[in-house]
Amino acid sequence: MEKENFSTVTEFIILGFPEFPELQIPLFCLFLSIYLMILLGNLTIITVTCMDSRLHTPMYFFLSNLSFFDISYTSVTIPKLLDVLLRKNGRIPFSGCFAQMYIFLSLACMEFVILSVMAYDRYVAVCQPLCYHLIMNQKVCIMMIAGTWIIGLSVPVTYLILFSQCLFCGSNEINHVFCDFSALLKLSCTSTSTIQGIVYIVGVFVGMPCFFSTLTSYVYIISNILRIRSTEGRRKAFSTCSSHLTVVILFYFTLLWLYMRPPSMQSLDENKVITLLHNTLIPMFNPLIYSLKNKDVKNALRKCVYRKLCVC
Repeated sequence: MEKENFSTVTEFIILGFPEFPELQIPLFCLFLSIYLMILLGNLTIITVTCMDSRLHTPMYFFLSNLSFFDISYTSVTIPKLLDVLLRKNGRIPFSGCFAQMYIFLSLACMEFVILSVMAYDRYVAVCQPLCYHLIMNQKVCIMMIAGTWIIGLSVPVTYLILFSQCLFCGSNEINHVFCDFSALLKLSCTSTSTIQGIVYIVGVFVGMPCFFSTLTSYVYIISNILRIRSTEGRRKAFSTCSSHLTVVILFYFTLLWLYMRPPSMQSLDENKVITLLHNTLIPMFNPLIYSLKNKDVKNALRKCVYRKLCVC
């Protein structure tokens, strides 16, 4: 009987926001605008970094990778949500749903690691400036990015294997904005205790070390900033550091709040709101906070625009 029920569920239906039928078009316009801003901001960072040789440094190399991750995991979730809001087409096949879940989790893991790498890069630049080019050489940077991809692609494989063994014999409606595994857990007819245990293990051995290493790097950076004699220099350094740290804490807090709480304490409606904050606000603000306020990036952007205008 279980096998028969499992075979009949060949697709899922993403509901989005069925509780607000009158707001579907306004929500579509809002998320479309945010998505376009995310694409514009992050593509600008990638383009300017590639075109200007002065930005071929470890910091901007990591920033361009962060922008790529932001574009990717946003593109995994928002376009389907826009389709749900505009055409009410929430249907997604089994394989497509699991692929969406896997790619999102992979990119989230990659962003965990890249934020730690970027914090370490800033720590070396601020606290050990004389050794910076020796420590953060090209080989080390490539190895760090390669490690980021390996961790990101390998960690969620466990979830994919465990979910492939679950039976979905009841409702196929996902009360979420994408195929989030917390929503899929509630649809499974079989025990999900193993998957929930894996979630906590990954959080403890991947998420928490990345968080504490990032936090430790910023503690050393801030302690070094306090030694700056110039009040203006100290103020600018604190402003930059605090904005970076705010984004990092928001990123970690939203993911840990979503996935590290016991299932009995989770609400799907609350998870939808937090997920959207994570999937939209952070990728939208990352280019502004990390790059577009930077004088070097502004000058490189002006140079690129001027060059294109001359060509035209």
